[in-house]
Amino acid sequence: MKNWAGNLEYSTDRLYSANSLEQVRTYVRKQRHLKVLGSRHCFNNIADSTQNLLSLKSMDQVVALEPEARTVTVESGMTYGQLCPLLHAKGFALHNLASLPHISIAGACSTATHGSGEKNGNLSSAVSALEFVTPSGEVVKLSRQQDAESFLGAVVGLGSLGVITKVTLDIQPTFMMRQYVYENMPLAEMKNHFDAIQSSAYSVSLFTDWQNQRISEVWLKSRVEGGLAFEATPEFFGAKLASKNLHPIAELSAENCTEQLGVLGPWYERLPHFRMGFTPSAGKELQSEYFVPRQHAIEAILAVERLRDQVTPHLLISEIRAIAADNLWLSPCYQQPCITIHFTWKQDWPAVSKLLPIIEKELAPFDAVPHWGKLFTISPAVLKSRYKKLHDFIQLSKKYDPQGKFQNEFLRTNIFTS
Repeated sequence: MKNWAGNLEYSTDRLYSANSLEQVRTYVRKQRHLKVLGSRHCFNNIADSTQNLLSLKSMDQVVALEPEARTVTVESGMTYGQLCPLLHAKGFALHNLASLPHISIAGACSTATHGSGEKNGNLSSAVSALEFVTPSGEVVKLSRQQDAESFLGAVVGLGSLGVITKVTLDIQPTFMMRQYVYENMPLAEMKNHFDAIQSSAYSVSLFTDWQNQRISEVWLKSRVEGGLAFEATPEFFGAKLASKNLHPIAELSAENCTEQLGVLGPWYERLPHFRMGFTPSAGKELQSEYFVPRQHAIEAILAVERLRDQVTPHLLISEIRAIAADNLWLSPCYQQPCITIHFTWKQDWPAVSKLLPIIEKELAPFDAVPHWGKLFTISPAVLKSRYKKLHDFIQLSKKYDPQGKFQNEFLRTNIFTS
């Protein structure tokens, strides 16, 4: 059994699929150790177990849509691709989406997966309540309103508190969007106008292969309302408006990408980079991503750019995005807005594993932290120093899982080692 990219083989083939809360409770009570598998989009062993794996994939229904409270509650096996069209049909939307719609809501929120937009918090920031099953089979419900502190610790829980069975998300009235892509922005323009570029649309992504002092593609996703839509001029900070749909990796076909060229469409068909209907191939790729506090954005980007000749031979593409601050303990954006520098690598782990420490060293002065579900080599001691609430999180985990039933090698190494 492998993850979707095929770079990780799970350490056991003992996989149990639960179809109901009662089945989850019974299964959890019986096992000494287990981990829950989401949509298997993590590139590291955060969800791995040497003993038992639990899938809630078939628990994928909307439990309640509450227009007055502006929330939707879903079972944890549901993906964004399943939820979004249903929400839109009822006149509602989520504030943000990741670049792939095929990921499970519970898994994305548990790992602080993010999407883009300098005023948009990550996907976890939409969570207003959680239901999970503890080691004894007890059902715990935490909400933003009732359980402020422990709730803020539990949302980005990395699977260490219990088995998430339901997630409640904030929703808003549905909205329409247009997406424009610009090509070949000079790096100097990005450097001199970074804030203006990031604030020019609801969601902004910069793609680069780090060569030729340029940003190869700028993706601007603009909300259409109140006459405030992005004005698509032929040029944007030195970049030229694309005349056809593009893939972030220039040589690949854009047929799997969301519609560009300013074509009007609903939020969920523009916020991701890839279409809902298209299942991403078991993508032969590896991914790493680093969050850097927003005030260090330009220095950090230029630090990576100086490594271009080491990075590029192993790279498919890099993406730079901005994310708003939040209050979730293990979110990289805890109390600070960030930018992320993302690397989609060719599937050559021996080469990538040598490169990551070099990149991490360059980003160290900016207190960079990795995406929890992607590949990194930053030491547990350094992680601890960069997460102010890590000690509190450990205490919270011990409260709900005192025996470490939901811990695994990844969590013991990166979180629970003293």
